[in-house]
Formats: sequence, C-alpha cells, structure tokens
Amino acid sequence: MRKRSILLGSDSSQPSDMVIPPPVRPPRIIDFLKPYVLKMHFTNKYVSAQVIHTPTATVASSASSQEKALRSSLGTTRDVAAAAKIGKILAERLLLKDIPAVSVHLKREQKYHGKVKAVIDSLRDVGVKLL
Repeated sequence: MRKRSILLGSDSSQPSDMVIPPPVRPPRIIDFLKPYVLKMHFTNKYVSAQVIHTPTATVASSASSQEKALRSSLGTTRDVAAAAKIGKILAERLLLKDIPAVSVHLKREQKYHGKVKAVIDSLRDVGVKLL
C-alpha cells in the first residue's frame, strides 16, 4: 500500500498542487499562430466563451453565464439572448485589456448560426475586430 501511494503522489512530503507550465513551442511556429483565439462552449444549461493567448497557452479573458454577477441580470442562462450578453461582456473585458482583435475558432460541428452567431455578432458590435 505504501508503494502505491508513493507512485500516485499522495505522500504527505510531496506537494499535491503541481503547476503545469504551458507548452513550449518553437519560435518558427509561434510566428504563424494567431495571437488571440476565441473559443466557445455551450451546454444545455450554460454558455461560456474565452479568449486564449496562443503563444503562452493562457486564458486572456473569459465570460460565462455561470458567474454569479451575471446570473441575476440574465433571464435564462442558456438561450440566444444569454449568448449575446456573454459576447458583449467578453468584448468589454477584451477592450479593457487592450485586445482589439481575436481570431474565431469554430469546432467542426459548429455553424455560424444561433448561439455562435449571437456571441460573434455581439463581439463585433462592441468593437472587437475578428480575424
């Protein structure tokens, strides 16, 4: 039992919260990456969107209908109106961080319709440019 706990890292002498560094990419690949990429995630209950800084693989800004401050202002947390509100809030947060343009990353099954269209159009309406 002792041997297994050492292998799994549950020993009390080892730190349990390890920080995983972002992936290191060669400089020639970084030149061709889009600097900021918008990724959206929709569930049956919530809408969330985040902008990822690709060279460092970190989240630059995000907005979700799960946030307590936003839940009270949203009627429902899962429809097209909620997606538009999330896009507007994300755009305002991006402009506060001086991020003027993002690239849109759609999954293979996502189409420019419905909630996806609402998020992207509200980003564009606030003033964020799409690459």
